[in-house]
Amino acid sequence: MNINANALAKKLQSRDATREPTWVRITLLVIALIFFLSCLILPLILVFVEAFKQGMNVYFNALVQPDTLSAVKLTLLTAAIAVPLNVVFGVAAAWAVAKFNFRGKSILTTIIDLPFAVSPVIAGLMLVLIFGTQGWFGGWLLDHDIKILYAIPAIVIATIFITVPFVARELIPLMEAQGTEEEEAAIVLGASGWQTFWKVTLPNIKWGLIYGVILCNARAMGEFGAVSVVSGHIRGETNTLPLYVEILYNEYTFSAAFAVSSLLAFLAIITLILKTWVEARQEKQDQRNEDSTVS
Repeated sequence: MNINANALAKKLQSRDATREPTWVRITLLVIALIFFLSCLILPLILVFVEAFKQGMNVYFNALVQPDTLSAVKLTLLTAAIAVPLNVVFGVAAAWAVAKFNFRGKSILTTIIDLPFAVSPVIAGLMLVLIFGTQGWFGGWLLDHDIKILYAIPAIVIATIFITVPFVARELIPLMEAQGTEEEEAAIVLGASGWQTFWKVTLPNIKWGLIYGVILCNARAMGEFGAVSVVSGHIRGETNTLPLYVEILYNEYTFSAAFAVSSLLAFLAIITLILKTWVEARQEKQDQRNEDSTVS
């Protein structure tokens, strides 16, 4: 009894030792709320206020302009190409890193993280040095009448480079935590590699994969720096939504600029909602896995 009492007393003391005073918790909470409201919520509200300031007619007229529709189409096209390619690469890279040991594994993980370390503007300049007129392949591309820089291909390549890490970095820790036991059991039972992937691996990572796709798509649609360098800012042809917002703002057409910005803000809200939903589903799945393991 004395041992149990002493253990309980030590546990309560350690819990009290890590419990912050009430005023500290309130102060931290207030600081967090001020930062959240001033840096996130207030700017988002102001975007919609300025967008609808001149009335609904001005708002919808700005959205149906040919240049706006062209920017929307190019943004959707870029995301539709970049996201699936990054899903394929991300799943393959995560599978290789998490499930196998091989020489150069650390180099692969470093390459995956490279877009996080390189400024998007520098990434755009690298593409200029590769595909520009004075670049490595510029002369050959010019001789064969192939246009990559200041056209849609360069925008897609820049977006792919910037969004490479999102799917892979979401799946690698998830796959490492799951281990290889289930895949090994499936192979021992006679399943092929593709059957093991589709029937075992993919169901286990589906929520993490969806989460990575959501983040990748949001970044692809909102990318500015790298795309700005390689697009050429050709109105109605190579302007994505973020670039078009900058053009409208520089031309002092503030109502149209905020109207187009509201589309990106709306995309951000949808992304947050989907992100929260996926996180909740993933937590439920993790809880079910823990309960099944305990039982």
